[in-house]
Amino acid sequence: MGVIVENLSKQFGNFQAVKQVNLEIKSGSLVALLGPSGSGKSTLLRLIAGLEVPDTGKIWLTGKDATYQSIQERNIGFVFQHYALFKHMTVKQNIAFGMEIRKAPKAKIKLRVEELLNLVQLSGLGDRFPSQLSGGQRQRVALARALAVEPKVLLLDEPFGALDAKVRKDLRAWLRRLHDEVHVTTVFVTHDQEEAMEISDKIVVMNKGNVEQIGAPAEIYDHPATAFVMSFIGPVNILPSTSRIFQKHSFGSAHTEMFLRPQDVIVEKSPTATSVPARVKRLIHLGWEIQAELYLDDGQEVTAHLSREKFDQLNLEPKQRVYVKPKDAKSFPLYYSI
Repeated sequence: MGVIVENLSKQFGNFQAVKQVNLEIKSGSLVALLGPSGSGKSTLLRLIAGLEVPDTGKIWLTGKDATYQSIQERNIGFVFQHYALFKHMTVKQNIAFGMEIRKAPKAKIKLRVEELLNLVQLSGLGDRFPSQLSGGQRQRVALARALAVEPKVLLLDEPFGALDAKVRKDLRAWLRRLHDEVHVTTVFVTHDQEEAMEISDKIVVMNKGNVEQIGAPAEIYDHPATAFVMSFIGPVNILPSTSRIFQKHSFGSAHTEMFLRPQDVIVEKSPTATSVPARVKRLIHLGWEIQAELYLDDGQEVTAHLSREKFDQLNLEPKQRVYVKPKDAKSFPLYYSI
């Protein structure tokens, strides 16, 4: 087993950052800790790394109790959001730093550095300084340095958060390929739902120090355990169960809120037995799909996502009259909060 967390808690003053968290991460897996700011995800990562000491609970790494082990004893690789590279050292020197501290043989260091430069696709750049690299390249160096000491577990704290959207997307696809090559147990923190969905084997959704749900990306998206999970993972319309769009359907009951994904809003030009009238407020062209913002006759606003083919078929325009119905929806009790 890679990482086991048992009843872990951590408080800072009056703020309870992590509340009796239980978590099991299989060896060789890639797991995302996902949640909004203040959810406890970074604190949990720092507890696993040994950068914070828990108030209660235990941490097991590869079958051994590591709760009070030092950072060095844990043999953890850690990558921060802002690279933390040594500016006065070359790429090779940065990657070699951890091995030199551990007094590894020089021949082994040289060989390992070259292997890692190839692995992170930076061959030929070993003599450059961090200032001569792009943001994406610097983060690859940081990952290579973390892997150089052959860690039991690799921890990444929002590793791509400081990069622009295009570079971030390219790097997360690269990280998944890298993980599939090295198979090191990896835990990464992110607030980006798309990032977590795209590259992780499992997602741990956190909110206010608690774990809301643990599961594979498809399970989290298709079968959210709580209102928070459904509202946080992907776009969603949140409507009262009394909204007219649900009156001819049996999705919910009184004292619940309805959660309706935009892709589950069916839009037609003609009425049916189970549809209700609406009017087009705004159309947003996203390239691969069209986002239609609609007003129902009861005043509720609903967003629908339409394929380009469906949009062309409907030939929608602002203020146009349309008819909508839900294909699917989930209900949760009222009065939840993010």
